[in-house]
This record gives sequence, C-alpha cells and structure tokens, in this order.
Amino acid sequence: MSAQETWLVLVLSLSYCTQQHKRDCKFDSQETLFESSSCLSQSLCYGNTHKNLCKARSCHVLAMPSSSFISNAYESCEFYEGKKLYGSSNATPLVSSVGIIGGVSVNATLKFFGKLVELSSEDGGNTPPFVLCSDPLLSRELLSYERCYFVSSTSKAESLKLDSSSIMQNVINKRVFLESSGAGCIVMPCHVSHCWYEEVSEGCSVPFLNMAECVARKLKEAKLKPLEAGNGLRIGVLATNATLAAGFYQEKLQNEGFEVVLPDKATMEHTVIPAIEAMNRRDMEGACNLFRIALQVLLVRAVNCVILASDDMRDLLPKDDPLLKKCIDPIEALAWSTIKWARVRSSVDKTWQ
Repeated sequence: MSAQETWLVLVLSLSYCTQQHKRDCKFDSQETLFESSSCLSQSLCYGNTHKNLCKARSCHVLAMPSSSFISNAYESCEFYEGKKLYGSSNATPLVSSVGIIGGVSVNATLKFFGKLVELSSEDGGNTPPFVLCSDPLLSRELLSYERCYFVSSTSKAESLKLDSSSIMQNVINKRVFLESSGAGCIVMPCHVSHCWYEEVSEGCSVPFLNMAECVARKLKEAKLKPLEAGNGLRIGVLATNATLAAGFYQEKLQNEGFEVVLPDKATMEHTVIPAIEAMNRRDMEGACNLFRIALQVLLVRAVNCVILASDDMRDLLPKDDPLLKKCIDPIEALAWSTIKWARVRSSVDKTWQ
C-alpha cells in the first residue's frame, strides 16, 4: 500500500471533492467545511477560490486535505503551513466537533459512526460534526497485537508487549492530528487501542472519552439491583485476551463499585479462543455455539449483565437473540456519551443544530 493511501480521512468524501473540484477547490484551514448526507460519497465542499457549494444535510464533516497532502505530513508528523492544511496550527476548531480514531477494522469504525448517526437522530437531532481518521497500517498492527495474545506461551506474549511501543506512538500521532484538525473531543471506538489509553490521552488539549468509563457510567445510571441477596452488583466482561490483560474495564467498573466477573482459564481456552478461531475459518455456526456457551457460563454466575468488549463476538448473535438483552455494547455507550458531550458543547457552537 502506497504512502498516499496510508492515512485515510473520510476517503469517500475527499475523493469526490479532489476529483471533481481539483482546479476549483483550494483548501483553506479557516474556511473549508464538508457537509455530507448519510451517503458520504455525495459530499462536496466549500472552497476559498470560487466558493463551490454543494449542500447536503444531516452529518457535518470537518474537511481534511487529500491523502496525497497528508502523506507528506505523515512522514514527519508535522503539518506544513505552506500547504494550507486544515491540520495546521491555524485551524479554527468547532467546539462540538468529534475526532474519531479508527481501530482494528474499518467496519468496526463504521459501526460506531452508524451508532452515532442512529442515536443522534432518534429524537430528531443531527449528527455532530466529526473528523474520522482511519489508518490501514494501524488497523493491521492492532489486529496482529490482538491475535498474538491467543498464543499460550508467556514468553511470546511478553515479547509482544515490549513491541507495542510503535503501535502506541501511531495512535498518539492520530490523536495529535485530530487535535490539529480542529476536533473539540477525541473518541477511540476500539477496545484494543484502549490498552494504551493513559499514554495516548496524556497531554491531550481536548476531552478524550474513555469507552470503559462510558460503560461504567451507563451501568451506574441504570441503578441495577443484585441478583442474589447478600452479593454486590456483579458485571461480567467477555473479551479477547489482549483486552482482558490490559484490565481497563475491570478498573473502571471497580471504581464505580461493581464486582467484576471474568471468564476463567478453562472458559477462555475451550470457548472464547476457539470461537474466535472458528470465526477466522469462517465457521460462523461453530463460533456462535461456542460464544453462547461462554456467555451462559458468565450468566450463571449471577452477573447482572455481560459487557461484550469485542465487536466480532457481538456480531455472532442475531439482533433479536434473547442473550443480547443481557449484554452491554461498549460502542453504543461511547456513542451515547459522545452525543451528550456534543450537545452540551453545542450551546457554544451552533453549526450543527
């Protein structure tokens, strides 16, 4: 994959603008704004030369430079003022705009965006303006990191941890890029990326929502009651080894007073890991059966609900499956928190209402 393709920011929107308005659209860090409909490929732009205008409704997208410009900035992690990039230090942020760091796969990132659109429109509202940064290289690195945790050898897992600094730095670069692009808030709809949340969020100049905190807050607001007398509120967490080993869900839940229940070693070795391996072989029926067993093992331990900290696992069950009623989707919790944050900030920035 070429360097020009390495850093993709709203590719469907940008490719249309750069192809159709190559001569007329001159990006300016102060004036450029994309407005897209639910079909991102139909977005057009305001340009500072001829003021080309094509309007759509619903979603507002902060305009970013084409990937050929971004590739130059990517090499040095700097954005050159001479190129008039929106990511320059002259960018004027929209207070309620959201910066989204893509994760393990484009599909997983789009699921978060879909939730953002769906939940924002439930009461007739609009989706807040956003900047989406999706890097195929980072996606591959995160996927490799997650898969390597399936190995049983402790030495291999420890070696993997030592090699994660480059992945962490890559995520930090994305955060800095989104800040420079005018985002007023950063979100990371990826469980694996949250392994480095503390390091990535350090020094961030804007709010950086933590997905585990969003889940814990949602459960606290639900005012659940213990299923067994004399026991505390018990919450199960079902995830891959990489996410469980990082411990951020356990920490945030315990901070809110919940007792955390994790799959034991036998459940991980005989149901969770084989279920993921079955998915990789495209044996979806086998994966679904194993996943059901893993869920039921947690539920019989008197947990109020189970946090499904894996997009792949959640997709195994049909949407109308009764088991899903006992599950919490962290991506949805993050989307809700993002919308709430944006609506509070919109009292200052009225551009998307």
